[in-house]
Amino acid sequence: MQVVCLQEEAFYALFDKVVEHVESKRKEMPAKWIDGEEAMGILKIKSTTTLQKLRDEGKIAFSQPQKKIILYDRDSINQYIEAHVRETF
Repeated sequence: MQVVCLQEEAFYALFDKVVEHVESKRKEMPAKWIDGEEAMGILKIKSTTTLQKLRDEGKIAFSQPQKKIILYDRDSINQYIEAHVRETF
């Protein structure tokens, strides 16, 4: 086993770089649960009624942690879009 000694300034500089790297990777991963506005953006729809219809018919997964908060599963939205792909000629 090797022991590496660093000056205090070098240690904190290295630590800051590691934190910065981890945060940048975390930001690159999209959130699993998204709000209605973002869901409508992905689906390219403008109507909340259409979004509610997709939810009510079980075509996209959602969670309702509080009465007025509805979150949508990004993966189920992508699956819904993929299920409706039309092959070109």
